[in-house]
Amino acid sequence: MTWTAPEAALPDEPFVGPDRPMLETWLDRHRATFLQNCAGLTGEQLATPSTPPSNLTLLGLIRHLADVERVWFRIRLAGEDIKPRYAQPPNWDAAFEHMDPARAAAEYADLVAEMDEARAAGATRDLDDTFVHERWGEISLRWLYIHMIEEYAQHNGHADLIREAIDGRTNK
Repeated sequence: MTWTAPEAALPDEPFVGPDRPMLETWLDRHRATFLQNCAGLTGEQLATPSTPPSNLTLLGLIRHLADVERVWFRIRLAGEDIKPRYAQPPNWDAAFEHMDPARAAAEYADLVAEMDEARAAGATRDLDDTFVHERWGEISLRWLYIHMIEEYAQHNGHADLIREAIDGRTNK
């Protein structure tokens, strides 16, 4: 049996209320929107390039976003002594290279696990808690949530176009 990415449900967002539930839910909505763009696709389809010569694929985005979740929440915010999964200096785009469709299920699971770890790292801190970024200086958890919403929004635009090119499906 061929593995396909599972369906993902969008959480209902609050329209009024405190910042934290709004920020957390909007980030989770963007995470789920990305996973929806992968839903029902095989490893081969997830590794299909958008438009040559670009190497942008949904599988590459899965790997990239796993790194983004890990680096921002676990390494920078929580201070864990771990390495990024794919991106290593000087090759920050390694997540988009050497796609192995047979690893799609494992890499999808890695992304979902990193999302869970990121939620756990954020849940133990106040929005005004800070950490130090190596180039930008002091950053708050509030800024990190906004940055991650932006990151997913950007890549969800890419994912929408890639998915539509693969099988015509759109998230409308």
